[in-house]
Amino acid sequence: MKRQKYDRQKPYNELPTLPPDSDIESNPAILKRLVLASRALATVNGNLNRLPNPLMLINTLALQEAKTSTEIENIFTTEDELYKAISDTTKETDSNPATKEVLKYREALWAGHKELQINQKIDANLVRRIFNQIKETTSGYRSPQARVVIKKGESEFHSGEIIYTPPRAEGLIESLMDNLLEYLNDDDKYPVDPLLKMCVAHYQFEAIHPFQDGNGRTGRILNLLYLISKGLLGQPVLYMSKYIILNKEDYYFRLGAVTQRNSWEPWIEFMLEATEKTSLLTNTRINEILAQMDSTLEYAKGKIKWYNKEVNEAIFSQPYIKPKLIGEIIGKTSRTTLTKYMNELVKYDILRPKKDGVDVFYVNDDLLRILEG
Repeated sequence: MKRQKYDRQKPYNELPTLPPDSDIESNPAILKRLVLASRALATVNGNLNRLPNPLMLINTLALQEAKTSTEIENIFTTEDELYKAISDTTKETDSNPATKEVLKYREALWAGHKELQINQKIDANLVRRIFNQIKETTSGYRSPQARVVIKKGESEFHSGEIIYTPPRAEGLIESLMDNLLEYLNDDDKYPVDPLLKMCVAHYQFEAIHPFQDGNGRTGRILNLLYLISKGLLGQPVLYMSKYIILNKEDYYFRLGAVTQRNSWEPWIEFMLEATEKTSLLTNTRINEILAQMDSTLEYAKGKIKWYNKEVNEAIFSQPYIKPKLIGEIIGKTSRTTLTKYMNELVKYDILRPKKDGVDVFYVNDDLLRILEG
């Protein structure tokens, strides 16, 4: 069937359903990339099991993913604001709007992860749950009368110019989303490698643009959750947004090329390379964290009598620590005692004090160096 000429000023109601009509599964370039991405991702999964508590990366790599994913949407905050917020729940309430957006992304990621564990599949309820958490709303798919368009950003050449108009018609969003979810979940009808499905589905989700706002962040969370649902990733700690933001122009160019020219190969190659490079970076960071944890434990146990494996894991669970966290582990609640213990950690350069008004946070510079490197 001849493809109609694409007009970015009009709703793309002719968006083809899945699967793509391109022969992506036998494309040599794609298959080569698929092997490399699969191998790298498998190594991440194995490496996660080496961590004493895989969930310790919730406040490290998962937070980095949240921060960078929101930066793609031009929402910027600092590591300092984020780390203070997650180490002290009272700070979350007082956080600036950009920091709150990042924290909402993180909460959406874990809310989706929890729901996936219950239902064991990516369905419409899970997709809406992620979106609702990101945007703090109870609304669902955008209505057919909502004239949503995608425009160039203010900092770009020809800012404000329409670059894409997503589908818009009665029942069309629902129909396209049903097709997308069936493609992801029905492996008998669509026996495609999960990594290839992720690449295809990410384009389709962004092209459908099912919500008024927050589609980019929702789509990136879905990538992680889908990999988990297929057993390719144990925890949602793959930091893919960093690769996307470093290659943002290429990302949007290849995304648009699928819409305009049905050019799937460059898009899928990009997403597979993103998966591979991100996996390699994640492996490096896990290895560095583990090595630093071992080094710190050996050093601290030789200096501080009460220092143990549990305390060591706690100070590597997030870069900014409050004394209360240490107190809960060692069973000490007295402010005087905790102050004495924290001073010992500072004396031997294990943590560094950082004042924030009347509050004092204790910073693990070794972990910070790894995360920001």
